[in-house]
Amino acid sequence: MTEIGIGILGGGYMGKAHAVAMSAVGAVFSTKLRPRLEMVCASSSASAERYRAAYGFARSTDDWQQLVQDPKVEALVIASPQGTHRAIAEAAFALGKPVFCEKPLGASIEDSAAMAAAAEAAGAVNMVGFNYIRTPASQFARQLIADGAIGDITMFRGEHTEDFLADPQAPATWRTSGVANGTMGDLAPHMINGALALMGPVAKVMAEIETVHSTRPGGDVTNDDHAQMMCRFENGAMGQMFFSRVATGRKMGYAYEITGTKGAIRFDQEDQNALWLYQMDGPEATRGFTKILTGPAHPDYEPFCQGPGHGTGYQDQIIIEARDFLRAIETNTSIWPNFRDGHEVNRIIAAAHASFEAGQWQDINAF
Repeated sequence: MTEIGIGILGGGYMGKAHAVAMSAVGAVFSTKLRPRLEMVCASSSASAERYRAAYGFARSTDDWQQLVQDPKVEALVIASPQGTHRAIAEAAFALGKPVFCEKPLGASIEDSAAMAAAAEAAGAVNMVGFNYIRTPASQFARQLIADGAIGDITMFRGEHTEDFLADPQAPATWRTSGVANGTMGDLAPHMINGALALMGPVAKVMAEIETVHSTRPGGDVTNDDHAQMMCRFENGAMGQMFFSRVATGRKMGYAYEITGTKGAIRFDQEDQNALWLYQMDGPEATRGFTKILTGPAHPDYEPFCQGPGHGTGYQDQIIIEARDFLRAIETNTSIWPNFRDGHEVNRIIAAAHASFEAGQWQDINAF
């Protein structure tokens, strides 16, 4: 086993999740690289010190450049606001340091293009945080599709819907301003990444994007609440996606349905340890969707629990990401999804915005 010093930028919701993951990953997956929580950076020295004490870091700072340049920080996790991603990543790559960056990759398509180029020029390990596709159930869905279990894919329907801003009297916050903080920058990237993982590249899109509640107590809303998107995948399959932060009653609606010539798959993150599979086998009278409860026979489940149906949770997805990042560093190879994959998501989002503005289909290759 070899220790590796980890620096995390941002100590809030995702910063805590990554700190916990780095503390647990060695025991869960018996990784050869064992993370050492070296330094945490936050917007003020007081909050940075609070995170240090709470999460077990050796040191804290309010200067991201100090963290990046510190020789004991050997790999970085960027969990700070999108507008900071590019500068931090480019500085780290200039030193050849591996970088894990939370989605979305930068605040714009220009940022993500530059970040992907910097990673490739430096030859440094890079990875983007799309955690939901890493559930054992979704990993198994990818495996079933690759194995041809449901035949040739003809249709994909996916959504990422939540209701944290469904109440029009909920006050305006940082989430209701800035392009990258809208639903197309916040929730859409997860399902678009999921669609790419399950279906392959997207060829073209047609989208509508809308702000449902244009004003809230405390200010105007300057970004989008929900959006719908039709797409055509390069494999010829049709697709539909819906994204919303005002979907009343939905708490974690990362869900998809995939139809093939020999069967179908359904998944809903609100029941993340179950996958529904339909196969055209046997007599018609006995056919139907089968609920598969994930267990040790499914990808990345057994390290957490040996009992089928006992389940994994949100934090476990982050631990799986940490394992993948450490494996990438150990082998000096970028593991999916890397920065180029993150940029591909941003290209589709840019095409969706352009489609809405022009009122017509947009070819992804134009972006």
